[in-house]
Amino acid sequence: MTVRVGVIGLGLIGADHVARLRSRVAGADVVAVCDIDSSRAKAIGESVGALVLSTATELVRSDAIDAVVVTSATTAHAEAVLACITAKRPVFVEKPLAQTAQECLDIVSAEMAHGERLVQVGFMRRFDPGYAAIKASLDAGELGVPLLMHNIHRNRTAPTATSAGLIRESVIHEIDAIRWLLAQEIQSAQVALPRPSPHAPQGVRDPQLALFRTTGGVLVDVECFANSQYGYDVRCEVVGSTGTAAIDGHGDAIWTRVGSASRSVHRDWRSRFGPAYDRELQAWVDSVAAGEATGPSSWDGYAATRVAESTVSSLATERIVAIEMIERPALYA
Repeated sequence: MTVRVGVIGLGLIGADHVARLRSRVAGADVVAVCDIDSSRAKAIGESVGALVLSTATELVRSDAIDAVVVTSATTAHAEAVLACITAKRPVFVEKPLAQTAQECLDIVSAEMAHGERLVQVGFMRRFDPGYAAIKASLDAGELGVPLLMHNIHRNRTAPTATSAGLIRESVIHEIDAIRWLLAQEIQSAQVALPRPSPHAPQGVRDPQLALFRTTGGVLVDVECFANSQYGYDVRCEVVGSTGTAAIDGHGDAIWTRVGSASRSVHRDWRSRFGPAYDRELQAWVDSVAAGEATGPSSWDGYAATRVAESTVSSLATERIVAIEMIERPALYA
């Protein structure tokens, strides 16, 4: 079965996903596209032989497609995803699921009313081999009881970043990874702010240090530095009662009993996580073909956004903020 995909939003990640679905994901074909920039939509649509439609609503309702990829601006996610659920279309939506936790809950409610999962959220860290190796190690109990978790998320430059945007658009990846790796929810958040880098945009607090505590008592720190100048550098280490496991900035799993290696630094997220994006969309296409949604769910999208909102609220005071969430519905158990 070939899954006929329509893509909403053709910016940087959207154009990448079109190319990915056309050339590196088996069992998929991009048959329709749309974007608020009609000239861009026309150029990309013609380049892959896809229908160019005027609106997201028109695309979602088109009989030409089987499933939808949403890579538009975050402000447009909720409307597009809700339209997909109404039309009973499986949908892959880039993170964050929506702009607010309430919009995420609206999506969760619509999906529950439908009675089955249709949504997969684009948290690609779950499809990265290094993160998957740490997950397997934790699940097997090889590190003993997890106690601490350290994360680094650095970009070379982010001239349009905002203080809150660093959390909502960047740290949200770590938020999901924390929940997934540890299989625990996050119960409190705090932001600690050092002096801003001279390379940060005017008024933007960069870098930031986010501190989280999980329901299981694990203490987690996330350094986010969007204008580090030297490259793209994402790292993760879990400290357990009997050992540690870490991912260096190149994506390799480094076990303390083996050692480490030095390599060049990635320039951007495409070179570092390109293969993870490939695996992520392949898993989504396979799930659509099988008629059963897998991968990060609407609930995961809600939980990550709820934590991000609480973390943003700590920016002004640097105080600890307790996080409250609704009970997880049975659909997402």
